[in-house]
Amino acid sequence: MEQLLLLIFLPLAGAIITALAGKSAKIVSTVFSVASLVLALVIACNFIPDASTQFEVNLPWIADLGINFHAGIDGISLLVVLLTNLLVPIIILSSYNHQYKNPAAFYALILFMQTGLLLVFTALDAFLFYIGWEAALIPIYFICAIWGGKDRIRINMKFFVYTIAGSLFMLMGIIYLYLQNPAHNFNIQAFYALNLDSAQQGWIFWAFFIAFAIKMPVFPFHTWQPDTYTAAPAQGTMLLSGIMLKMGIYGVIRWLLPIVPAGVHDWGQLAIILSIIGIVYASLIAFTQKDAKRLVAYSSIAHVGLISAGIFAFNQQGMQGAMVQMLSHGINVVGLFFVLDIIFSRVKTNKIEELGGIAKVAPQLAIAFLIIVLGTVALPGTNGFIGEFLLLMGVYNYGIWAAAIAGLTIIFGAVYMLRMYQNVMLGQTNSLTITFTDIKGTEKLVLYTICALIIVLGVYPKPVLHLTEASVQHLLEQVNQKLNTVN
Repeated sequence: MEQLLLLIFLPLAGAIITALAGKSAKIVSTVFSVASLVLALVIACNFIPDASTQFEVNLPWIADLGINFHAGIDGISLLVVLLTNLLVPIIILSSYNHQYKNPAAFYALILFMQTGLLLVFTALDAFLFYIGWEAALIPIYFICAIWGGKDRIRINMKFFVYTIAGSLFMLMGIIYLYLQNPAHNFNIQAFYALNLDSAQQGWIFWAFFIAFAIKMPVFPFHTWQPDTYTAAPAQGTMLLSGIMLKMGIYGVIRWLLPIVPAGVHDWGQLAIILSIIGIVYASLIAFTQKDAKRLVAYSSIAHVGLISAGIFAFNQQGMQGAMVQMLSHGINVVGLFFVLDIIFSRVKTNKIEELGGIAKVAPQLAIAFLIIVLGTVALPGTNGFIGEFLLLMGVYNYGIWAAAIAGLTIIFGAVYMLRMYQNVMLGQTNSLTITFTDIKGTEKLVLYTICALIIVLGVYPKPVLHLTEASVQHLLEQVNQKLNTVN
């Protein structure tokens, strides 16, 4: 109990202290983020990999409305908790060569966002989940609005409107479930136990799915993403792509599937169709991109589309693949955006046609970039392979044609990512890249860490699979049992 409370609120305490730290904010935020990672690893070491909820906290909060501060960790939530606490210090370290205006506010907002994310990933009370959902949005809005690039206000407003609109749909669904609950509380198990007919489950499905689909994003709710990823500061893009989109994936697994299995049964096929359309659409758009950052943004849509399809295929392989790929995608996409940030900091452009020959003058960066790209395109032996293999197996078990089309993400991804690598890193240097300097200091630390994770998780993914297996199996059994009752 005490460990989970400390895990959630340590970043919040760090945010407050960092905001007051002035010029030392960068160091203070690093210390708190590393401390949070150590605490998360301690919790992981003490976690028993079964289907139970552990480190549970259940304290009265707003008793008159049946709202408790109820949080806990199982295998599914532990994976995204570890991802969050792993990536935040990496993202903070990746900023060390930047001089942001008002750094105390910048780093405090990152830690504040971390608290919101951890609330989302551990909440067992729907009201607490919604509070975390909104709390994570506020800091990233200001990070993008204050430190973003050209036209950031218009782009950020579109992002904010999209996400707030989705959140309101979800809030309506939560309130409806609360009113249907005889116990008049927001407890997740009480929501699981509700006996709703197919019509009720259908509209609640859409209330939640729209919110989660916007956050991931899934076609056609994706239009905010490429502009926002491009205009946001590098660390903001890493937070959005590496961690924040996992909120939507996690929401589908934790809240949507178990609460409205009949709604998923009725509408899941449409969700898979939208996900697969997103894979092909985003991949084709990625081929045409001249800006490397936008290309990676569209590749993220394609990868998330496959994760979404695997979840709605609703079988052990698809669900396990989604869990593993959440972790792998978070690591890989942060690595990609960091490499592009390094390139931009040196030559002030991410235009692919303006680059070339960087491998000749920066071989260490070129090797690290290649490892990250290979992980992204799911080369066997890298972290991306096992997740995509399980996802495609799950989609294949759902339908062979769905798998055939979804599998295009691997072919398309290999083509546009390797072509980008070739144009940026290989060939002859030009007037921009001839003076390019290789990675050093914290750049090496961040990229070497990411590359090590890509290789280790690719060669030995068993601990991740073992961590989530029991919880995923329990979730599937629970949903199938409820679905049989409804039918």
